[in-house]
Amino acid sequence: MTTRRTRPSLSRRDLLKLGGGAVAASAMAGASPPLAWGQAPKRGGTLSVRAWDPPHFDPHLTVSFKTHITYSFTHSRLIKHKAGPGTQPGIFSFEGDLAESWTQPNENTYVFKLRRGVRWHNKPPVNGRELDADDVLYTVERFRTVKGNANAYMLAAVDRVEAIDKYTVKFTLKEPYAWFLDVLANPMAVCIVAKECVEKMGDLKKPEATVGTGPWMLDSYRPNVGMTLVRNPAYFIAGLPNIDRIEILVDEDKASRIAAFLTGKFDLGTEFPGTIDWTDWDVVKNGRRDLKTQQFPSNVMSHVYFHNDKPPFSDVRVRRAMSLAVNRPAIIDATYEGNGALNPPVPTALREWSIPIDQLGEGARYYKSDVAAARKLMAEAGFPNGFSATMDFTTYGSNVLVDQMQLILKDLKSIGIEVKLNTKEYGAYIATTFYGKYDSMAFGPQTPFLEPDNFLYGQYYPGEIKNHGHINDPVVADMLIRQRRTQDPAKRREQIFEIQRYLAKQQYYVQIGSQTYNAVWTQALKNYGPNLGYDYGGRLLAAWLDR
Repeated sequence: MTTRRTRPSLSRRDLLKLGGGAVAASAMAGASPPLAWGQAPKRGGTLSVRAWDPPHFDPHLTVSFKTHITYSFTHSRLIKHKAGPGTQPGIFSFEGDLAESWTQPNENTYVFKLRRGVRWHNKPPVNGRELDADDVLYTVERFRTVKGNANAYMLAAVDRVEAIDKYTVKFTLKEPYAWFLDVLANPMAVCIVAKECVEKMGDLKKPEATVGTGPWMLDSYRPNVGMTLVRNPAYFIAGLPNIDRIEILVDEDKASRIAAFLTGKFDLGTEFPGTIDWTDWDVVKNGRRDLKTQQFPSNVMSHVYFHNDKPPFSDVRVRRAMSLAVNRPAIIDATYEGNGALNPPVPTALREWSIPIDQLGEGARYYKSDVAAARKLMAEAGFPNGFSATMDFTTYGSNVLVDQMQLILKDLKSIGIEVKLNTKEYGAYIATTFYGKYDSMAFGPQTPFLEPDNFLYGQYYPGEIKNHGHINDPVVADMLIRQRRTQDPAKRREQIFEIQRYLAKQQYYVQIGSQTYNAVWTQALKNYGPNLGYDYGGRLLAAWLDR
């Protein structure tokens, strides 16, 4: 699908069309080439990043990106996604992190050989001891069994985990699970944590429990202000990281953080994941000239969700009417300056797995705005005059999200659905609404997963904690299980496409278009490549500052 652009500007004229997975990269006037060819890395310096204040620091007890971003700096996983300027946003390949190698003897077995000599941060209560296979076993079992882990389903296929020896871990699955390596590499899943921290503090919620094996260590935390991360001198990859200090600063006021960015206070774009909103780009590009940019589709996909298990939303005609009422292109124009793309059930950003809208078959019609057809469906469903409903919402600190919500309310009103907004504080929203505890409807962004299974299985499979649409459809449940068992990528891709065709007809969620990310960073930051997801630390691991 082609990314839409409306208002001309210098940067946008230079962009390549983003449909079908192309990536556009550009440097602003006076910037150096995208890759720092021939330049030797420099040690030292402080990088300043705008991020968010975590609700707490236990990655197994929250789905909050605010916590998982912090852990991308301080902790390690068995394997990780490759990062750096040579990676293409939206395409993910694996490399070892704590594991130096791994094998798959059969469909249900994975064996990981750990690096020797990896040490925990030299902080109490772990005090720099060596990491071993028991740490992996402890983490995986806690991830799977701790009460309140909404991501536990990601390892539901695991039957048992064994320490073959001090440096060898064996996973045995209950059944084939084709996405297993994707889950282990995911920065929001199985980061390896220290048993001593949990035993001493009860959980990992306190900042003092943030003791990992990652490239930076948490040096100080200032609630609602920020945190300081310092280089781990004992990091297991010799010479890395290059950057000595990361200053993470909290700024929930949009005007304030844009003003700060213009003064050079921040080295990455101030919006997730290191971007500048298109509505602010004209001001930023004219006010700060030391920048590099790269554009690619976002995998942050917001949707309207509701109780599919209760009237009126249990009627497919009502759901289809709502989808037809929402003018997705107009929302993209108004909130992303036209820089965005429509999303089927798997966001367009995951270009290997997202089906083009024009290949959805019968369901494609429901992604086009047609108020007359929507009103007709409402009348057929017994609601010629519409109905009243409530909508839970939190701002996530985003003016764009607020604007989108207002446009959606206006569109729903056009077919007689009168919505009363129920705005919640972020923590309360995540603890209740996001997990399906709401009265009628809700609107908000979904976790930006890096593979399609989590967009599908977690949100559509009956009984899953992230199935906040309360969907129980045996047809889709069977399809979801079958794709998980299919090892051949080409066959699995067709299954994923077929699932999206089926879901497009059902409209269990009303997906909204995603923006084209405008990743922005100072030209002083070398060997950096932006990408999707929470892995800020991974993208900065081999980067360095030339100033």
